[in-house]
Amino acid sequence: MKALINIFCILFFSIIFLFSYSCGERVEAKTSDSSTDVSIIPSEAEAPARKITEEFKSYWYAGEAELTSYKLEQARYGELRNGHAVLIYVTEPFLAEEQVKADRSNPSNISVLKLNSTKKYLTGIYPYSIMSSTFYPVADNQHAIKVSNSVQEWCGHVYSQLNNKSEFEIKSHSYFEGEADQTFELPKAWLENEIWTKIRVNPESLPLGDIQMIPSLEFIRTGHKPMKAYATKASITEENGISSYVLEFEELNRKLQIDFTTAFPYSIEGWSETLRSGFGPNAKVLTSKATKMKVLKTAYWRQNGTEDEILRKELGI
Repeated sequence: MKALINIFCILFFSIIFLFSYSCGERVEAKTSDSSTDVSIIPSEAEAPARKITEEFKSYWYAGEAELTSYKLEQARYGELRNGHAVLIYVTEPFLAEEQVKADRSNPSNISVLKLNSTKKYLTGIYPYSIMSSTFYPVADNQHAIKVSNSVQEWCGHVYSQLNNKSEFEIKSHSYFEGEADQTFELPKAWLENEIWTKIRVNPESLPLGDIQMIPSLEFIRTGHKPMKAYATKASITEENGISSYVLEFEELNRKLQIDFTTAFPYSIEGWSETLRSGFGPNAKVLTSKATKMKVLKTAYWRQNGTEDEILRKELGI
C-alpha cells in the first residue's frame, strides 16, 4: 500500500511539473513574439528594404547633421506671429526594442534618419517653443519607429509620444483638464510627422491619392483635436526643380504644402499651412509660412562652447 502511495505521489508531482514547465514555455514564447513585434509588424516586415545609394551614404553618413533655418510666419490665436524654425536632420543607430538611440554598434541596430523640428515665436507677452522628433528607418520599409512632441508656453506644457509596436502606442500628457494624462493605441496609418523624413529618404514612395493619415502631434496638441487618422487627399506637383507635396484634411479644414528640391538631397525649401486659427469670433482662416534662410552641414553636438554661438548668427537665428 505504501509503495502504491509513493508511486501516486511521484506521478502527481511529475504531472504538475510538466504542466508548469509547459505554461512557462508558452509565456516565454509570447514574450519573445511581443519583442519581435516592437518595431516591425508582419505586413511591414514583408516590405523590402530600400537599397541605400552611394550618393545617400556620402551625404548622410559623413558624421555631420544638416541644419536648416527658416523665417517663420506662424498662425496662432487668429493672428500671424513672426518667429523662426530649424530642421535638424541626422542619421543615427536606433534600438528596435527599446526605441532609443543605440550607444554601441550592433548588427541589430536600425539605421534611422532623425528629424528634430523646432519652432519659436511670441504670442503677445509670452513665448512658444515647440519641438518634434521623428525617427524614420532609412530602409523606408516601415512607419516611423518613434515620434514625440513637446510644446512649452507660459500657460503650461504638453508632451506626446507615439511608439510603433504591434499598433501605434500613444502616451500624452497635458495641463488641460479634458486632455490630462492618456495612454491608448491606434491602428497603423500614415503619419504626417514621418512625411518630412520620408521626403529626404525616398520621395518617390510618398503616399498619393485618398489615404488615412494621423496629423502631426504638434497640430493635434495646439489644435486640441482628437488623435486619430483622418481622411486625407495627398498630391504632388513639380515645377522648375521644386516638388510640392500637398496634404488636404477636409474634416479639419486644413491644407499643408511642403516644398522640396526634386533632385537629391531633396532639401526642404519651405512649407505653408492653411487652417482656421483662433477661437470664437477671433477665429480666421490664415496661412502660416516658412521660408528657407541658411543651411549648415556640421557636427553640432560638438559645438557647445560659448565660442560656437557665432554659428547661430550664420543660421540667422
